[in-house]
Amino acid sequence: MVSIDEVRSQVALGNRILANERVLDAFGHVSMRHPADPNRYFLSRSRAPELVEPADVLEYDLDSNPVKVTDQRLYAERVIHGEMYKARPDVMAVVHHHAPAVMPFCISGVELLPVMHLGAVIGPKVPMWDQYDEFGDTNLLLVKPEEGASLARALGQAPLVLMKGHGATVVGSTIQELVFRAIYSCRNAEYQFAAHMLGKVMPLRPGEVEKSAQINAMPTSSFRTWEYWSVRLEKSGGGLPRRAKKPVGRSAKRASVIRTTAKKTKAKGRKR
Repeated sequence: MVSIDEVRSQVALGNRILANERVLDAFGHVSMRHPADPNRYFLSRSRAPELVEPADVLEYDLDSNPVKVTDQRLYAERVIHGEMYKARPDVMAVVHHHAPAVMPFCISGVELLPVMHLGAVIGPKVPMWDQYDEFGDTNLLLVKPEEGASLARALGQAPLVLMKGHGATVVGSTIQELVFRAIYSCRNAEYQFAAHMLGKVMPLRPGEVEKSAQINAMPTSSFRTWEYWSVRLEKSGGGLPRRAKKPVGRSAKRASVIRTTAKKTKAKGRKR
């Protein structure tokens, strides 16, 4: 079973990868369900995704309350995550984002379609959720449990849902699958938009979506892409901070000499 330390690292890494790949910016957030307790999940304190560290990742119950009392600032929209986990027992990771690639679809109402084989990760039909339908005029943030529950109902069994004038929420069975799905749904949106500029969009056929999705769901796909995006993150200088190393060089040697001298002095004292 994955350790809690590893969960915190994966949540932080998922945030940083999606920021590096321009799915997340200063806003948006990634969470992961507790590997041993389905009624808990892990989400960072309120911080820009590119800066999230394992130590920032807190544990929440499904009502989106921190398990331990904290004075840290929390994401206002954390109910999105708690309500998704309530509604979908199969979901192990969630991301909410406002990627530039999907925003034209959230604004125009044009249907997001699977147009290339990797784009099959969006499924045959992407639902659109309009907060106004149930809650009237709002500031478009999801801060109430009933708003998060409404979004989860709109998602249904789909892999992602678009939110009118707001962004998208994506789910996955692992954090690796989540990142794969979030990135390639955005690539698919970019290609659909570009194809529309040329004058014609030819979406995948239902059978093509089904067969392509099966290939995309294979562990080799998520492993290969996770490794690739992790290396890109490291090369960009945005990887997770490394633990401080022990002192080296002259300072370390001096410390070693002091310790050795102290031990010899103590030993001579006992012989006397």
